[in-house]
Amino acid sequence: MPRYLLIVDFQSGADPTPMDEWTPDEVDAHLAYYRRLNDELTASGELVGGEILAGPDVAHVVRSSGAGSTTVTEGPFAEFSEWVAGFQVVDVASQERALEIAALVSAVPGRGGVPTGQPIQVREVVGAPPSDAATMSDWLTDADRT
Repeated sequence: MPRYLLIVDFQSGADPTPMDEWTPDEVDAHLAYYRRLNDELTASGELVGGEILAGPDVAHVVRSSGAGSTTVTEGPFAEFSEWVAGFQVVDVASQERALEIAALVSAVPGRGGVPTGQPIQVREVVGAPPSDAATMSDWLTDADRT
């Protein structure tokens, strides 16, 4: 079965109010929804894994020439809305099912229990990586079409 990466970032949905301005009950409901959804996906065998990530303010970018010249830059690196907050990997029967699960993630409650409508990026996990110039060219051609 294909695997998909569901990427959650800090883009707001319909309500741009930052979470630090939500009530504790609203935050608790938000987190409880994620726990229930993850429990259901685990029980169905569809959730492969997922993590919450530290913010880019504590991230590092490493660049190396391969010849001993390495540069390490400390964050922050991107606008807040572009931060990847976390991800889930799902192993599902079809892309349609991955999109259904992404819709459930997007519907996580926000202030007042209203679904956030937060955009969720869905990307298929490529099985075997390109192994030579021809397969890399094919992969890049496919990537360019999306």
